[in-house]
Amino acid sequence: MRIAVFNTKSYDRRFLTEANAAFGHDLHFLEPRLEPATASLAAGHQAVCVFVNDVVDAEVLEVLAGQGTRLVALRCAGFNNVDLAAAHRLGIAVVRVPAYSPHAVAEFTIGLLLAVDRHIPRAWARVRDNNFALDGLIGRNLHGRTVGVIGTGKIGALVARGLRLGFGCEVLAADLYPDPELERIGVRYVPRDELLRTAEIITLHCPLTPDTRHLIDTATIDAARDGLMIVNTSRGALIDTAALIEGLKSRKIGAVALDVYEQEADLFFEDLSNEIVSDDLFQRLLTFPNVLVTGHQAFLTEEALAAIAETTLRSAADAEAGKMLQNRVDADRIATSK
Repeated sequence: MRIAVFNTKSYDRRFLTEANAAFGHDLHFLEPRLEPATASLAAGHQAVCVFVNDVVDAEVLEVLAGQGTRLVALRCAGFNNVDLAAAHRLGIAVVRVPAYSPHAVAEFTIGLLLAVDRHIPRAWARVRDNNFALDGLIGRNLHGRTVGVIGTGKIGALVARGLRLGFGCEVLAADLYPDPELERIGVRYVPRDELLRTAEIITLHCPLTPDTRHLIDTATIDAARDGLMIVNTSRGALIDTAALIEGLKSRKIGAVALDVYEQEADLFFEDLSNEIVSDDLFQRLLTFPNVLVTGHQAFLTEEALAAIAETTLRSAADAEAGKMLQNRVDADRIATSK
């Protein structure tokens, strides 16, 4: 199958090329993001392979369909950047990688939590300036604290288990489908509103849907415990950034660790060190000493990249062979993807 791979970096080329030895697809690597201005680059390709910040809206899908593309392969778990209704109408199948390496994201989540809570980046920066003073670096133990995990799929379950068994936290969870294994180790499922009100630390592991967009907003921040810590390695738009900043300014929020950002599409995955970043909200976030931001790298391990490449290319091979697509985003999810 001829596949146009958009938005590629060196690591995409490496791992997709290595995995393709088992499939023999004709891969064309393209640096630009997929968007209306670049959709014509996919002409003559039966499939496109895209990432989280590519634009796969109705306009793009119309162009792709007119050029013969019949498969959109997301090399990620999220699909909120795809107009599923338009894809269904145009006869374009959409596949994703639902569980590439949950350990990668779960481990990074706990790493972010520890880093911001124990002021590790600030301490590292001080030592590089030969400043060994400990003032302002006082953290807190995780043991015994109440952590709320929103979403206990594969990643959230690992985070909950690690915090409960590894650190001795009291773990609350919110999910439509409670995990009996987590309940057996003492994780307690509660309504989401109760979790948001009572947890000292909240970590987000849910998809972006109409119900979860701006899950963390002014109302939830106002109702939360003073000094709330928030960790987000899921989707940026789960948090209303303007409300988050106000919560930081008022000191209602004690610390924030983000690997995602709601307007990240024009920032993340690019070297902008010589550019002026005009996103005022993002720049304001970076001024807070109790905020840690990384550039959507929680997934970035060798194991995860290999799994992403293998799953993506296998889906393409199954589509070419007319087999059932195990990782297809089904039409019945259209209503919840907007």
